[in-house]
Parts: sequence; C-alpha cells; structure tokens
Amino acid sequence: MAPIRRTGRNAAALLDDLQRRAQALDLGAPLAIRVNPRARRMLLRVDAARRAVELVLPRGVAPGLGLDFLAAKRGWISARLQNLPAAVPFVEGAVIPVLGVPHRIRRERDPAAPPVTLVDGEIRVRGEPAHLARRVRDHLRELGRRELAARSHRLAERIGKNVKRVGVRDTKSRWGSCSSTGNLSYSWRLVFAPEAVVDYVVAHEVAHLAELNHGPRFWRLVAALVPDSAGPRAWLKRHRGRLFSYG
Repeated sequence: MAPIRRTGRNAAALLDDLQRRAQALDLGAPLAIRVNPRARRMLLRVDAARRAVELVLPRGVAPGLGLDFLAAKRGWISARLQNLPAAVPFVEGAVIPVLGVPHRIRRERDPAAPPVTLVDGEIRVRGEPAHLARRVRDHLRELGRRELAARSHRLAERIGKNVKRVGVRDTKSRWGSCSSTGNLSYSWRLVFAPEAVVDYVVAHEVAHLAELNHGPRFWRLVAALVPDSAGPRAWLKRHRGRLFSYG
C-alpha cells in the first residue's frame, strides 16, 4: 500500500480505505484515524470522553502498517475499553454525584413541584419519563454554571481581576479555559466532581487572568488561591473517565 505523503484528496482516500479495512478488526469502539506531520511514531489511545479509539500516523507511514499496528494492539485496546467506567445514564434510580455527593434520581409525582429539585440526597424530577434525562442534564448544567461563576468571581476579586463572562460547554480535552479578554469557560461535567477539585480548576483559570502562561508565577498564584493543587490534579487525572460516564 502506498505511504501517506501529504494531506489532500489522495491522502483522504487512503485514510478512508484504512478506516474501512480496520472495521474488520472489530475493535469494540469507534475508530478515528488521522495523520499528524509532527508525529515521529504511530500513536494509539482510547478516549474516555468519546469512548473511542484514535490512531495517529506520522506523514509517510503506509496505511497498511497502521492496520498491522492496530491488529497487534487489539488486546491492549480491549483491556483499556473494559477498564472504562460503565456508563451511568440519567434514569430513575441512577446514583449521580453532585459536587461529589451521591444523589439518587427519583421521579416527582407532585404536579405542583418544580421540574427538578435536589432534596435529601435525591434529584427529584417532575414529568414524564421521556423528559427525565433532558431535565436532569439541563438542571445540572445550569447548576454547574452558577457554581463555577460564583467561585470564579470570588477568587478573581481576591487577586484584583475582573471576570467578563463565565460559560460552560461539554468539552472533551480540557476542564477550563481563559481568554485574553477575561472570558472563562468550563466543562459543565465538573458539577460531578468534589468541591476541592472544582475549586482547583477555578483557581487555575482565574490565575490565567493575571498570567496567561504556565510559568512559575502562575503556579505560585494557583498555590496562593488553593493550598493543595496536587491532590485535585491527581484526582482529575485518575477519574477523568468517570466524569464523562454520566448522562
């Protein structure tokens, strides 16, 4: 098989052919294949957020070699997929952490009750079962936005900085970001994490209001805002897949 030497129509066709041939390997998850001109070797990873497999090929590597590489790594891929936390859909009876505290989803039969309330360790959802998952997601997303906004403004005030806007998205590669104009954005899935973890991510992004880098002064500022950053950072790395398993 010809090597992939450049991007464009020919390279896309080769990648499409490799994608089709890789389906026969039955990897047990969606597969994404891309060429990275800066890569020096083939790279393989299992994305916990997307529950998918990604193969990165350096420019000039024959697609057939990529297929052989995938075949040789089937056992590794299978083990990684099996180790991903089981999906926890938003259904009645499911237990979901809210700021690290377990809450059980329960349907609310009172027609006068709010659409969603958090009471006594429960997420009570009024309405038909068909609307339950959407209502839980919307409520937790908004709760996460409010919590993250309040904590961001509070920490920003401590360092004499202003937050222009706080938004949330369902990001896959980062927990938060800070723009040069003072806009902060977070993953709404932080609402599932313990409060110490949420506070660390907020401190990280608020520190970027003063230092748009990861230099020594930035990390000193983070340490001033949250005394222990190593613990929450380790928690996020260890439980990343778990945060993406809900919903």
